[in-house]
Formats: sequence, C-alpha cells, structure tokens
Amino acid sequence: MAGVEQLAGLVARLEAVAVKLESSGGAGGAGGDAGASVQEFDDICGSSFKQFADLCDKIGGDVATVGQMLRVAMAAQREFLVTAGKCRKPDDQQMQQLLKPTSDKISEIQAFREKSRRSDFFNHLSAISESVSALGWVVVAPTPAPYIKEMNDAGQFYTNRVLKDWKEKDANHVAWVKAWIATLTELQGYVKKNHTTGLVWNPQGAAASAPARGPGGPPPPPGPPPPGPPPPVAASTGPSKEAARGALMTQLNKGADVTKGLRKVDKSEMTHKNPELRAGSIVKAKESSPKPKSTPTYGKTVAADKPSRFELDGKKWVVEYMKDNPSVNISDAQPNQVVYIYKCTGTTIKIQGKVNAITLDSCKKVAVVFDTVVSSCDFINCQSVQMQVLGKVNTISVEKTDGCQMFVNKESIGVEIVSAKSSEMNVVIPDGDDIVEQPIPEQFKTTISGKKLITSATESV
Repeated sequence: MAGVEQLAGLVARLEAVAVKLESSGGAGGAGGDAGASVQEFDDICGSSFKQFADLCDKIGGDVATVGQMLRVAMAAQREFLVTAGKCRKPDDQQMQQLLKPTSDKISEIQAFREKSRRSDFFNHLSAISESVSALGWVVVAPTPAPYIKEMNDAGQFYTNRVLKDWKEKDANHVAWVKAWIATLTELQGYVKKNHTTGLVWNPQGAAASAPARGPGGPPPPPGPPPPGPPPPVAASTGPSKEAARGALMTQLNKGADVTKGLRKVDKSEMTHKNPELRAGSIVKAKESSPKPKSTPTYGKTVAADKPSRFELDGKKWVVEYMKDNPSVNISDAQPNQVVYIYKCTGTTIKIQGKVNAITLDSCKKVAVVFDTVVSSCDFINCQSVQMQVLGKVNTISVEKTDGCQMFVNKESIGVEIVSAKSSEMNVVIPDGDDIVEQPIPEQFKTTISGKKLITSATESV
C-alpha cells in the first residue's frame, strides 16, 4: 500500500510540473494561473489534509478505511482541476464522465457510513459523510466558497460528538477533528481566491475528454450509491442545505450547475396542500390534522406503532412517530412558524431558517439541529436527546427529561436554561478551538433565613 501511495504522489508531482510547462508554452495567462491554482491545491493536500490522513491511519479501523477513501477522492478532485486548467468547459455529457471519479468516491464514503452504524467510530464516519460533499463545489455557482462552509458546518454536530467522547481518552481524535476542519477551511479559502464565482476553465484550452482507465487505474468503487434524501423533504417549501447535499451526487452526474436544479416548489406539488399526493410516499402521512398538545404528556415514553407524519399544518411543522430516520429536513422555515416533534425515536431533525419555537415532546434518542429560534427550544418528557444551535437561541427549557445534551455555539453563550424534574443534563460550550462540557446541577440545598428560603446548587460527592 505504501509503495502505491508513493507512486501516486510521484505521478501527482510530475503532473504538476507538466501543467506548468504546458501553461508557459502555449496556453497563455489562463494556463499559468491554472498551474498555480493546482499547486495551491497540492499545498492543502500536503499540509492539513496529509495530517488528517495520517491521523486516520493512526486511529485505525473504520477511520483508516474512510481516510483511504478520502485520499482517492482528493486525488480525483486534483485530476479534475488539472483538466479544467488545460481544457475549455465541456458539455454536460463530458462533464458527467469527468466528475464520475469524484462523485463515485463521495457516494462510496456515504454508503460506508450507512452500513457501519454499529461501528465504534460511527460519529467519525458521520462527520465525514455529512461534510464530504464539500468536494462538490466544482458544480456550484456563483458562490462555491460559502457552499464549502455550509458543508463544514453540517459535519459540526458529529465532530462535536467526537470531541466530547474522546477528549479525555485519546488526543489523536481531537487532532483528527481539527485537521479535517482545517482541510475544509483551507479548501474554502482556496476556492474563494481562485474560483470566486465558479470553477474556472481554460477558454483557450483543448477539448476536454474523460481520462481512460488503464489496467493500473484505481478499481471502480464497490456498492451502489446511498439513497437520496427522505421523502419528507419533497413536502417542504424549498431545497435546504441538507437536501442539496443529499442530491449532490445526482447533480454531479448530470454535469450541470447545482443552481440549475433549484426551483420553487409549486403549490400543486406540496403534499400538505394536496393529500392525494401522499398516497405514494414511503413515509405515510395522516389525512387528518394533528392532535394539538395543549398540555405536555407525561410519563414514560412508549414507542407507538403509528404511521409517521411530517407536514406543515398552518404555521406548525408537525413531525410525529418518526423512527430511525437520520435526516428529517425542514427547509425554508419562517419566524412565525413553530416546530412540534412528538414521539420520535432514533431520529435527527435539521431545521434551516429562523423559527419561533421548537418543542420535543416524549421523544427518545432524538437530535435536533437548528439555525435560530426566536422564543425557546423546549424538551418535555424526553430521554437521551440532543440539540445543537448554529445561529442563536435565547432560552432552552428542559422538563421531566432524562439525558439532554446541549451544544451551544459562541453566538448563544448567553442562553438561559430553565430545567425542572430532569437529570443528566450537560451543556457543551466552545472554548477556542476546543469545547468544554458542563453539567447542569440536579441537587439543591435550601436554607431558611427568617421568613425567606435561600436555595443554592450543591454537588454530591
């Protein structure tokens, strides 16, 4: 394996020299800039990404496996950039062939994560799976650099989990997280500098053609690509960042700009406005309106065998009875809307946009990732739940809940957390490039002072 990697590195360096020679000989200024651009990409591969890949090998297991997949993906992206520097922009069919090595490897990484749910390193695999679509910036216009940042942020939920779980156990995992984030951050800077409004091709270059795979080329990736985003996304009012990630492979294989595929969903296509469209949905939706919960339902969370439901009912997003769904996406949320999540298990809900309030009621092993909440994020009668704020939240309420992990960003450091009859509550706070986990007190001491009661938190020994 080491000999193959050394040979691949030698070929990469020779290609870089060839690009520079070709650009100085006949392609003009565009070619020269292209050679420098590829060299800057090589610098990323030789610095932060090399550190990350080496740490993958050091950690071993499934992390080493996904690290090798990423090596191939980065090499495929480099080959694509070399082609763009030497050739004029191809048609869609040619583009599809040129992008196939990268898109296949991204699909393989995401499929590997899906089939490795029992892995000890599932959070590591999820962090890569959620953010590796950043390599799809080559088909994003007119602002590919911010897209990379969105993908970097998308993996933050899982990188925070890695930091939390391994911070006290093995420093290599902390360094692994920082190296991957640094790789995507440097890639964002590279794209912003060299491909500000989209991938730059060489208008004076030759016609692009897909590289032929010889006997020495890498074998085709195993396994089919992962499934697309879950059906509930189609019921939303527009494509979200997560939905765009889920559909990225399709866009890459089409060879068209991602923005060409984005459109406003017509009212006739919205399942919450057209009940008959829900008949063919994999996630079956009820025809009736949701049962409003004027008061929380207390007691033990019982998994009810009822049809899952996901729709916008008036100004309320209703997510009910979802089970083992890793990506329920609410896109284009509005400040006058609320999100009500009821009796879901093993599910992750992602909310894009600003909403008025979020409530999780009687949920178990559910995570919610959201941008901004105007009022509060409430947990009622839940077990083993997590939340992460990417924008701003002013108030978090935790009531009759056992196990609540709250990941707070810098913008929400001043959040007010109100808890009652709850246990195992922890807040994860950013501390520079690191994180600090703080428990919320569960035990209190009350003393009588005259006619007043004075209560303070205590720590049990």
